[in-house]
Amino acid sequence: MSIQFAAKCAASFILAGLFTLSSTAQQTAPAAGSDSSAQSPPQAQAPDHPALQPPPDKNKSVQESSTQGKVEGTSNDRLFYALPNFLTLQNGGKVAPMTSKQKFQAVALGTFDYIQVPWYGFLSALSQAQNSEPGFGQGWEGYGKRFGSAFADGTIENFLTGAILPSILHQDPRFFQSGKGGFVRRTEYAVSRIFITRTDSGHSQFNYSEVVGSAMSAAISTYSYHPRSEFVSTPTNPHLFIPSDRTLKNTASVWGSQVGYDTITIVVKEFWPDIHRKISKKHPAQPQ
Repeated sequence: MSIQFAAKCAASFILAGLFTLSSTAQQTAPAAGSDSSAQSPPQAQAPDHPALQPPPDKNKSVQESSTQGKVEGTSNDRLFYALPNFLTLQNGGKVAPMTSKQKFQAVALGTFDYIQVPWYGFLSALSQAQNSEPGFGQGWEGYGKRFGSAFADGTIENFLTGAILPSILHQDPRFFQSGKGGFVRRTEYAVSRIFITRTDSGHSQFNYSEVVGSAMSAAISTYSYHPRSEFVSTPTNPHLFIPSDRTLKNTASVWGSQVGYDTITIVVKEFWPDIHRKISKKHPAQPQ
């Protein structure tokens, strides 16, 4: 189980490294299409001459689609155009609190998103290649057990930290990007969100949902469906003893890995708008 979380952390480190390389020379880019509005004639075009009307602002439509989530108060954003980032908002100064139903809906959308299937498939293949948790065995049966275990681990953690505990404790599961200050200040802000969160009433509070929720999910997964100790027969050892993964030490290791992975992910979320602007920058349209 620790191999899977190590793989998550490794993947996030790669993403963070790509960001660091690209953000050293990053400057705030002016909004695309700002000049087109200044060049447009003041009078409105006649409705019966569509060819004379200015073309639609594609940048505006893309921005609107990325900020309007399927659940009210969420976004439709994806990290690197793939990973669900629905609970991240750029402008969270004055937003209405989420209801419990909305919290569960938003978490469900991200948890059962189509990208999760190849993601957990990759983690399961890596775990099988390294024979992590040998009690699962090998072959397609062992791979299926590892895939189900990885999917269950992620699902339990997502709902505990993003829906169940936030609903009980009236905490907001969303991440509100700062966007202010330099790299160090914004990084410190992002890391602090692991331990400090916003309540539904708008106040700051210790992030029990993240810290306690990740610990609960690690304990539930470790002591429920992960391998017990057993004797197995191998070609070299017909009585090989495999120790149980259901230990307090392993639970603490998984808990630490989950918090570490979430910390790296939230830092990437803080700087994702800057990365997005850089990699989606386009040449200005030529005049017709």
